[in-house]
Amino acid sequence: MIRRFWQTIMVLLATSKICKRIMQSNRSTTTLAARYVGGKTAEEAVECALGLKNQGISTSLFYLGEYVDTEELVKENLNAKRSIIPLLAQNNLDIHISIDPTQVGSQLSWEQGAQNVNEIAKILTDAVHHPGLHCVMLDMEDFSVNEATIALYDHLKKQKYHVAITLQAYLRKTFNDMQKLIDDGAKVRLVKGAFPAGSEIAYVRTEEIKENYKKLINLMFSERARETGFYPIIATHDHLLHDYAVQKARENNWKQGSYEFEMLYGARDDVARNLALKGETIRLYLPFGKDWWPYAVRRIGENPGAMMLLFRSLFNK
Repeated sequence: MIRRFWQTIMVLLATSKICKRIMQSNRSTTTLAARYVGGKTAEEAVECALGLKNQGISTSLFYLGEYVDTEELVKENLNAKRSIIPLLAQNNLDIHISIDPTQVGSQLSWEQGAQNVNEIAKILTDAVHHPGLHCVMLDMEDFSVNEATIALYDHLKKQKYHVAITLQAYLRKTFNDMQKLIDDGAKVRLVKGAFPAGSEIAYVRTEEIKENYKKLINLMFSERARETGFYPIIATHDHLLHDYAVQKARENNWKQGSYEFEMLYGARDDVARNLALKGETIRLYLPFGKDWWPYAVRRIGENPGAMMLLFRSLFNK
């Protein structure tokens, strides 16, 4: 109940245009944003990604701009996504381009958003020729678009586009969804989930979500998943879940490099470095752009402990 209330408040703050305007114009909070954002432009983000590549770390680029409800903002977001692709090809970077459906028109109509995602996936697939590295990563938003997002992934995969999808451990239906995607040999990023939902469709207690995450790891690192060419991406900062995933990988003969861990840029860099030192593949979720408020608040909604992490950064300039 407390978790659901907390997430509801955070989503309201994330979608508030007034809060966004106030916070993004505040000097202290824009300094804070700089710590967690890879730059304002695609060029700056790619420069940051190149620096991470030199440390043996890959990236998932995300242009900051969510819950957009005007044609002008949709166009801006699409142009930002397009601008990444030639830079990716030129710099030989292993990059995932993350897309929220609400970024590219789904709030105007789902059909428009899906068409725009299709365009980006086609451009990426035509521009680069290594599906093992580059892909469009479909982010998963609230439960109301869960089935539609999975259907969009299925459509893009049938077009043989380089595409992957995010699933949320807090949803009860994810176990069945994961089984189907394993059979499809998909690339799946597993997160805990940051959107409010009732107990009839979601696990609402932290312990329940972690336990379900482990059950999903069991599926992701099963012999069946390895045989189908499934690619697991464990997206969490929880070191106990990292240890559990590594344990299951070893038990079922998964080689390092056939799966990866993903974390947020600027948060728990020590955890990322420790995993990298052990030979694990690490990817950082690297946002860029000016519209950082919804992203930051969603992160706090996913993990209330991040509130203190963000506050501390204000005093560590």
